[in-house]
Amino acid sequence: MTTEKKRILTGDRPTGKLHLGHYVGSIKNRVAMQDKAECYFIIADLHTLTTKPQKEHIMSMREHIHDMVLDFLACGIDPRKSTIYLQSACPAVYEMNLFFEMLISLNRLTGLPSLKDMARNAHLEGDAIPFGLVGYPVLQTADILMPKAHLVPVGKDNEAHVELSRDIARRFNQYYGEVFPLPEMLAGDTPTLVGTDNKGKMSKSANNCIFLSDDAAIVAKKIKGMYTDPNRLRVDSPGTVEGNPVFIYHDIFNPLKDEVEDLKKRYREGKVGDVEVKEKLTIAINNFLDPLRERRKEFEGHKGLVEQIIYEGTLKMNEVSQATLKDMKSAMGISGAWNRISRIARERKEKS
Repeated sequence: MTTEKKRILTGDRPTGKLHLGHYVGSIKNRVAMQDKAECYFIIADLHTLTTKPQKEHIMSMREHIHDMVLDFLACGIDPRKSTIYLQSACPAVYEMNLFFEMLISLNRLTGLPSLKDMARNAHLEGDAIPFGLVGYPVLQTADILMPKAHLVPVGKDNEAHVELSRDIARRFNQYYGEVFPLPEMLAGDTPTLVGTDNKGKMSKSANNCIFLSDDAAIVAKKIKGMYTDPNRLRVDSPGTVEGNPVFIYHDIFNPLKDEVEDLKKRYREGKVGDVEVKEKLTIAINNFLDPLRERRKEFEGHKGLVEQIIYEGTLKMNEVSQATLKDMKSAMGISGAWNRISRIARERKEKS
């Protein structure tokens, strides 16, 4: 009896350093799955072009890619166990994207809520929305199916994209034969982490995040300015715990559960102020981030390490992706005409 490991594909766009929302939404799951699954983690630089195709953004990605991989390593992603690769350096993804575009309707794509959110966040509307942004989920499907992934650890905002990848895989299999597994979404314990301003999810573009690489002083400053209960005007007034970002963060990042429950009780009774609640949250988050900061600093000291990891991971993914592409073309019969033409041309050349 064989016990083949499940394959996992997930990753991030290199638009800057990673934050707590990335950690709880996906990275925590990635680290936990490394010993249980065959993991592929994508640096999705092509996806960045869907909203920022200008050359200055492309040039800035070099630094972002480096920072992002350092964050991966700091969180515990081990390149000896997992494959970290650069999306744009895998030629197969371009071909797969083209084939998959033929298997999904425009209405299906434009109906995705995430597309509207991405366009709005990028300040794009109407004729300004590029074709690449509409097709973003198809390229994402190519990413997922390239290693024939079974599981996709992502945040809740990407749930519809994983479902679309299942639809495309299902249709491909129906048309051409069984080539792809139907990928499943693997949600984190906290699929979406609210931002420090309580105005939607934590996001770099919204400037409401705590980065994994923030130092202790910056963390303290950000938590001091966090949104709490707007109706609580006095320290001795009863406050609301439910939906309060400070307590949401306490529940996730403070391991001292008795302390958290005591703070909640006193907050509801008007017997503790926001200052104490935030100070204890600052301690909890800095304690959580301290080991990450130490590991990041250690990896930063090894010049060329990040580049070597990306290089070796990309070479490995190219082997995997070319095998998948070969399976696809064989199933589709699309390579048959060229193979026949090549054979006849070679035979003719040999006779002449």
